Amino acid sequence: MGKAIEQLAISRGHEITGKITSTNFSTLHHFLKKSDVAIEFTIPKTVLGNIEACFNHNVPVVVGTTSWNGQIESIGNQATLNNKGLFYASNFSVGVNLFFELNKKLASLMNPLKNYDVSMEEIHHIHKLDSPSGTAITLAEQVIGNLDQKSSWIEGANAEESQLQISSKRENEVPGTHILSYESDVDLIQIKHEAKNREGFALGAVLAAEFMKNKTGVFGMKDLLKL
Repeated sequence: MGKAIEQLAISRGHEITGKITSTNFSTLHHFLKKSDVAIEFTIPKTVLGNIEACFNHNVPVVVGTTSWNGQIESIGNQATLNNKGLFYASNFSVGVNLFFELNKKLASLMNPLKNYDVSMEEIHHIHKLDSPSGTAITLAEQVIGNLDQKSSWIEGANAEESQLQISSKRENEVPGTHILSYESDVDLIQIKHEAKNREGFALGAVLAAEFMKNKTGVFGMKDLLKL
């Protein structure tokens, strides 16, 4: 993802002040001193420290790391209280965020129809570490919020009636596919988002960084896209 973001940012006239990996983490503070915005795509165990470093340097940060959702609210509160800038999304694709809106609407429409059961399948490349994906979790939470018959989600088989079952697959270099299925004894209704490449995710992250320059507060894709 980092390479795609770098290439796209440069093509849009931006300067990359630094690229931080596990091998040069000690240089993070040096690069933050001359940066307008930071884009954070790492892993759950490092994301909080990276956000804190950005806050300490008053640099707005765009966070794409997933699977740390339990701490988003507290970090958001910290950003608001201390006038820091935080932009978080489980998925930066414009198409996926439109899919989020479609997902909520469909779940709401299906709510009175108790003869349908809903399940989800998500497919990603073999290098993806988290499972289920952050996007799948967001989709599941949206379904639960709009469908009375589901109160939680579970990954794998043996879901209870009140649980939304998520099947996670890791195959080759698949950028990301999410399918929600509502099935009854007589028919099957599905909605699907399939990413063709990673450029859509990179574009969303760069747009978010452009949006966050000189901003404080907590923002997401709904703010960027005015959904």
